[in-house]
Amino acid sequence: MLIKKPADIRPSEITSQDNYLSRRKFMRAAALAGSSLVAGEVFSAAIPDKKRAKLSGVVSSEYSTDEARNSYDDITTYNNYYEFGVRKEDPYLNSQGFNPQPWSIEVSGEAEITGRFALEDFVNPYTLEERIYRLRCVEAWSMVIPWVGISLADVIKRFKPLSSAKYVVFETLLDKERMPGQRSRSLRWPYVEGLTIAEATNPLPILAVGVYGEVLPNQNGAPLRLIVPWKYGFKSIKGIVRMHFSDSRPATSWEIAAPHEYGFYANVNPEVDHPRWSQARERRIGSEQGSGLQSLFSATKQDTKIFNGYGEQVAHLYDGLDLRKNF
Repeated sequence: MLIKKPADIRPSEITSQDNYLSRRKFMRAAALAGSSLVAGEVFSAAIPDKKRAKLSGVVSSEYSTDEARNSYDDITTYNNYYEFGVRKEDPYLNSQGFNPQPWSIEVSGEAEITGRFALEDFVNPYTLEERIYRLRCVEAWSMVIPWVGISLADVIKRFKPLSSAKYVVFETLLDKERMPGQRSRSLRWPYVEGLTIAEATNPLPILAVGVYGEVLPNQNGAPLRLIVPWKYGFKSIKGIVRMHFSDSRPATSWEIAAPHEYGFYANVNPEVDHPRWSQARERRIGSEQGSGLQSLFSATKQDTKIFNGYGEQVAHLYDGLDLRKNF
């Protein structure tokens, strides 16, 4: 690999399985190890069985853009989420009866701490941050979205990946009964995505649990999704149930489906066109009157920026890498 190799992680005492699988013991051990627990378990307390529940304890982030945000309606009615269908309105229409509670995340692979964790135990050791990020879809449209989430770098640090871990691999829930899009052959299920360790431990990626200060809607990837703002949107996997530390690069869903069109890195790059359209410009959804589907046709075109405008923070990750060949 020509990507910078992350420094080896210092070995430390391995928490026993009985310890970290026990919620109370694990949280106590994390506190003793210096984890910044959120008082009152803010996240679990903020997920009653109702829609549009407010999240508490959310702090602002230095990484947020000051660009105008898209409306809640834009963000929640114009989506790609193939597990619920291929049309932009399908995720909204087909996910309303989906219940993301209870939820757990399996952590596996090349790490000192592994196991299955309830969602609230997975999220609560961290402060919830609002990150207002640009989103650029590979289909050449874009939005500005006020996500609420936790730092992926902090999550990875908690599970103590071994020096042999070169990639972090994510998987979406596989449930053809509740996710009707998975009954089609549009992709190989479950949806799989991955990042290099260097990418995943950059300060920008987050695991999102909310938008506009509220619990993440089903159509946006509830209850847990990845956000990597300098990559095309398909890298930001939704409905995560597994995080795996791997010594080898994973075969990701869109790579498998169309390897000549969708690469592993998927960095936003106006100089590398999609085989079927230019990536030099994009349509900003909601930039004129209308919302959701209407916005696609009324939106103003604008130039696309390399790394979606986040080059200062991430360009060094690809020193020496040919971004045309490694698209």
